[in-house]
Amino acid sequence: MSEENQAAIHDLAVIGGGVNGCGIARDAVGRGAKVLLLERGDLAQGTSSASTKLIHGGLRYLEHGEFALVCEALSERERLWRIAPHIIHPMRFVLPWTRGLRPRWMLRLGLFIYDHIGGRRALPATEAIDLCHHAAGVPLQRGFGPAYCYSDGWVDDARLVILNARDAADRGAELHTRTAVTGLARTDDHWAIETRTADGGSRQFRARALVNAAGPAALDLMRLAHGRSDRQMRLVRGSHIVVPRVFDHSFAYFFQLPDGRIFFAIPYERDFTLIGTTDRDHAGGLDHVSASEEEVAYLCESANRYFARVIKPADVVWSYAGVRPLIDDGSARPEAATRGYRLELEAGGEGHAPLLHILGGKITTYRHLAAEAVALLQPHLPALQGGDWTAGAPLPGGDFAMTGLNDLIAGLACDYPFLDTATADRIGRAYGTRARDWLGDARGLVQLGVHFGSGLTEAEVAYLVHREWARTSEDIIWRRTKLGLRLNREQVAALDAWLEER
Repeated sequence: MSEENQAAIHDLAVIGGGVNGCGIARDAVGRGAKVLLLERGDLAQGTSSASTKLIHGGLRYLEHGEFALVCEALSERERLWRIAPHIIHPMRFVLPWTRGLRPRWMLRLGLFIYDHIGGRRALPATEAIDLCHHAAGVPLQRGFGPAYCYSDGWVDDARLVILNARDAADRGAELHTRTAVTGLARTDDHWAIETRTADGGSRQFRARALVNAAGPAALDLMRLAHGRSDRQMRLVRGSHIVVPRVFDHSFAYFFQLPDGRIFFAIPYERDFTLIGTTDRDHAGGLDHVSASEEEVAYLCESANRYFARVIKPADVVWSYAGVRPLIDDGSARPEAATRGYRLELEAGGEGHAPLLHILGGKITTYRHLAAEAVALLQPHLPALQGGDWTAGAPLPGGDFAMTGLNDLIAGLACDYPFLDTATADRIGRAYGTRARDWLGDARGLVQLGVHFGSGLTEAEVAYLVHREWARTSEDIIWRRTKLGLRLNREQVAALDAWLEER
């Protein structure tokens, strides 16, 4: 093979631009591999931007005996907070005891285990509280008293994906969004990959190893590679609603329901409350997943068991849903299906191009999953050198102390006094230290170009297009920012026009 053809071969091709795919691409390129990532839509367009936005161990998984999964996830909480303190922060959760549901001794035992099996260091421990004399009791209906307050974390899930992708690209990875894989052919020493681009064109790539990180579409990719697949996955739809702020404090809630399920109510984007999630088996397509009217009503009814203020479907300002690709473990109920993951490596013989399938998983364990996946591929790819490095390397914009977010935001407000308080806060939490990459030496809002509304300017949009792979207004206002909650129809149309002109 000529040197030119050798140079055209990537060491590793990752198919899927969700959190697992971008995490694997980042880890592998950091160990010296020549990495290609292909995503058929936008980064984080599917499941990875439709989570409950939590970095957590999964308290309810203890009830199903998933101790190893919970321990792994808990051990990742503070690691992720440390490498991305702008988009991840601690949150205190209030779990009321509800008469007739799980007994108090069970809640105490579960939280004791939760506090002690995951290597908690910086997060505060669980404490018992009385909702009759606590701020978290004010918005609730009368009658709630004993409760527990414990720690977990919040994350901007879509930005977590984007920042992993950005770091991978900064380290030399090649990323192509809106590039659908249409054909896979294995030769002795590499994979030939056929793709279709958004404009209808085609491109071919080659790689010595392949990772199937397509999430809910993983089985489709298996069939593309082999013509069939005898594996099974369980697709479970989780839906969420966002309503105007139901409470003024910073605590989140973990609520129980009589059907055995739980749901969260979380402070969201300053002026809103996020409520979710549902667990329903999903049998439809994957391109346009949305919350059903039944799921929206279920979440409203669930919230109305606890909050004094009645929440109606008409109050919902936004709803979203994602399909979780879970390992089919035979569970009778979707909420009981394992949130663990399985890595299946088709290594073949010597000189046989490997294929690694990523099945299952949850956002909290993505970094550990990526490190394990790359370690599995290491014996087959000489370019991969070294061990797990991502636990100590900040994601873009996260190179400041894990407790220093307020200072960073205050610094932005001081250096750019024309930003209102809400905008400085949003920018700091989205970009961290990289906010200054596009704010530059601006001394007034006019120097940031067109103002589309709610603090979104031409300078920020241009940065998102050129540095974060944004192409449409949806990419910008629902994934890279959440300004879709604030911009009106005319403002979105102006953004669309700006993007189309360029």
